[in-house]
Amino acid sequence: MKPVHDATPLIAANAVAFDTETTGLDVREARIVQIGGMALVEGRLSDSDRFETLVDPGVPVPARSTAIHGITGQMLRTAPRFADAWQRFEDYRRGRLLVGYALGFDLAILEREAARAGLLWQAPRTLCVRMLTGIVNPDLPDASLDAIAAWLGVEIAGRHHAGADARIAGEIFTRLVPHLIDRGIRTVAEAERASSLRSQILRQQAEAGWSEPFLRRQDTPRRALGVIDPYAFRHRVHEATKAEPAVTRDDITVQAAARIMAERRISSLLLSSDGRPGGAIGEYAIVTERDILRAVAADGTQALSAPASTIAATPLVSIARDAFFYQALGLMNRHRIRHLAVSDDAGHLVGVISARDFLKFRAGAAVDLQNRIETAGTPADLATAWSRVPVVASALLDEEIDARTITEVVSGILCAMTARAADIALGDMRAAGEGEPPCPFAVMVLGSAGRGESLLAPDQDNALVFDEGEPDGPADRWFARFATLFTEHLHTAAIPLCRGGVMARNALWRGSVEEWHRRVDSWVAKARPEDLLNVDIFYDLRAVHGTDALVEALRAYAWRRGAERVEFAKLLGEGVRDLNNPFTLFGGLRLEEGRLDLKLNGLFPIAAMARALAIHHHIVRSSTRGRLEGLAGLPGVPAGDFTALRDAHRFFLALVLEQQVADIAAGIPLSNRVAVDRLTSREQKTLKEALRSVSVIPELVRSTMFA
Repeated sequence: MKPVHDATPLIAANAVAFDTETTGLDVREARIVQIGGMALVEGRLSDSDRFETLVDPGVPVPARSTAIHGITGQMLRTAPRFADAWQRFEDYRRGRLLVGYALGFDLAILEREAARAGLLWQAPRTLCVRMLTGIVNPDLPDASLDAIAAWLGVEIAGRHHAGADARIAGEIFTRLVPHLIDRGIRTVAEAERASSLRSQILRQQAEAGWSEPFLRRQDTPRRALGVIDPYAFRHRVHEATKAEPAVTRDDITVQAAARIMAERRISSLLLSSDGRPGGAIGEYAIVTERDILRAVAADGTQALSAPASTIAATPLVSIARDAFFYQALGLMNRHRIRHLAVSDDAGHLVGVISARDFLKFRAGAAVDLQNRIETAGTPADLATAWSRVPVVASALLDEEIDARTITEVVSGILCAMTARAADIALGDMRAAGEGEPPCPFAVMVLGSAGRGESLLAPDQDNALVFDEGEPDGPADRWFARFATLFTEHLHTAAIPLCRGGVMARNALWRGSVEEWHRRVDSWVAKARPEDLLNVDIFYDLRAVHGTDALVEALRAYAWRRGAERVEFAKLLGEGVRDLNNPFTLFGGLRLEEGRLDLKLNGLFPIAAMARALAIHHHIVRSSTRGRLEGLAGLPGVPAGDFTALRDAHRFFLALVLEQQVADIAAGIPLSNRVAVDRLTSREQKTLKEALRSVSVIPELVRSTMFA
């Protein structure tokens, strides 16, 4: 279901009609006791698609409130607290527009409830039927829900029950839409703007402590970057993989294989010695409809009696279940095949995905990007491929995809770019007479790309491990020349050299397995923070080219050694001890030329803290999100603080991405600095709350290091 955007027509909006019941009418003190919702699907109320939950407010329910809505304290004894109830509702809403009556009241209370629960409040996009009624019928003498319902002929059964009042508000909305269209108000953005012009009622609501019941947007158009279909960047392979792959013994005939495929209505069949799924990918071969057709075309009907294994393809081309669709499509296109085996993290078969499974996904541009990278022969080709990444990011932002998913996509593209640069460099080495690599090796990315959190202005953070050889020995010198080539190729292709020197071309970031073990042992024994400059991002390592097993073994060794010595993690935590203060004396934001650096003030301290604490507690996870959630699950820690930082991290990523896309369209050099005045008032308020959550990091490091 598509999320709401500015041009969403009111008459076809996917939304949720919404209401709450509370302990009172004073927004400063009232607590929520019930949340109700009903779906609007393409502008029509869906009576079968409802949400409803009681909420334990943690305080007594006044008798005067119970007299109105009938909810008693006894009824709330087993109800969830607000944090759990709101998460359930947000899972139900899935980014859809909220429609309700007098929503400024509900939003004000929700914001306070979120603050009490330690949640980072991000106001949903909303439209208030009370405000819209005033636009359509400014002479209506009574603006109560009952009066509006009566005017529009909406049944009011079940009043003062959140579910029933949500239904009433939803029906009012659907009946207001034709009146709004008559006045030229056809889209969500037009309804928001019309609501914002009702200044007198807004002043009255503000004086009562209510929030604004609509979103004031100041978006910068992104269409100058072009358009790309984002679908293949939103979905992962496992979403289209059939639960049970079709596997049979490899001693059957071609005719028997054809019969199985016809009976099961499938286009491929896997073969193995025991005919069972779940084994290692290397144990299987695949026979497809096309294989059978080619065999019959070549040898006639006698081909049907031949063993199916004689026409089957092996080894299988496979892809991880968590890969994005665009990666799978690119792999199929490059190998000129129509089926991929799907593997789990351990390399075991979990399914098969075919080109037919992708027909519903409009993925031409995604395939084009992956192919541009996979087939690039020069740094110029890589640069052309990278120039499409902002278009991808812009499209995903337009679809309101989670910023963490977007940065994971960008990271995946950056990793693919690094891998292809390495391939080109290997060709250069051969052409120069340097021959093949002297031993198995792997290129790895570090830092934000390794965490899956790359933005649109990355530089290079990479390293190299090889099987054996001493520093400055023959193998090391070969890999030094190779690394210089591939890092230069990336630099030419718009991924600049790392200013801090964290690149495989430099001896400190290249070495044998034995040398890397000595290096890690030296790090954990150091006693001064200055000796550990840039060491922490090594723990974000991700293999992108070569022998992955070398990187996985090195990762396991580094994480084990890091967890063994608490002093090491403490020193890494020193990096976030002295935080930059983004606030002025009077609570404003310290801006430079109207902008705030969100890497300095938000992204870096959160990522560095999560990494240091994850190393100490041996939470071997790659992303900042995963690390924060792992830390929140530890006994005896302030879980709410970690949850707030997780939400703040996502919010910061979204703001920087939005700004970078806008800056690209405007021709402004990219940075991590956000123009605060382009944010809505709600976004500015959320930004301040998110920055305040960052201020707890030094104390959080101290308390959690020894939890």
